Amino acid sequence: METTKNSLENDLALQYLVRPASSTSIHPKALILLHGVGSNEQDLFQLAAHFPDEFTVISPRGPIILGEGRYAWYEVDFSSGKPEINAAQEAQSRQDIQLFITQVKEKYNLTEVYIGGFSQGAIMSYSIGLTYPKDVNGVIAFSGRVLEEIQSSVTKTEDLHHLKIFIAHGLQDGTLPVHYARQAKAFLQNLEVPFTYHEYNMAHQINGEVLKDLAAWLK
Repeated sequence: METTKNSLENDLALQYLVRPASSTSIHPKALILLHGVGSNEQDLFQLAAHFPDEFTVISPRGPIILGEGRYAWYEVDFSSGKPEINAAQEAQSRQDIQLFITQVKEKYNLTEVYIGGFSQGAIMSYSIGLTYPKDVNGVIAFSGRVLEEIQSSVTKTEDLHHLKIFIAHGLQDGTLPVHYARQAKAFLQNLEVPFTYHEYNMAHQINGEVLKDLAAWLK
């Protein structure tokens, strides 16, 4: 796969890579992609060629530094067998992402914004969409979960009913097992949020079948 090479932009709340839309539209749209824990902005940005060219593709870097080239939206501990999150870091990252979305809309004159991510990036995308539903048009969740910590603050509103969600999860996912996706599905059904749900014969990953289904969903 050819990697899209861009330089890191520093003018907004988060550092980011951007692939401008290559076709003009009267309704400019963007796809904001959030990487997983221990990864960086290059990870999902290299998938940009798979998305419709009328979308500006933007990939920010998480603010928590874990090591050389390794970042996160919050620290997480799996030692108990269940993911334990740093809730203060998650809340701060959510604020940072919300500000970033506002800035991106203004800078690129956008009418539609979709936020998505892989693993922890999917978790943050769910959190943004469900707690700030006016700010985005849709959520893309690759191998994620809805945090228990945010569920009590999510209320059934008209804004949530306009949110569109695409869920993709692997049946062999050993990092975040598929029951997390099924729990998210049940939670969204209860909120009456429209969603498209897929389970795939894969592990904790994104494969070609996922990208093909997502491209069709975005169109």
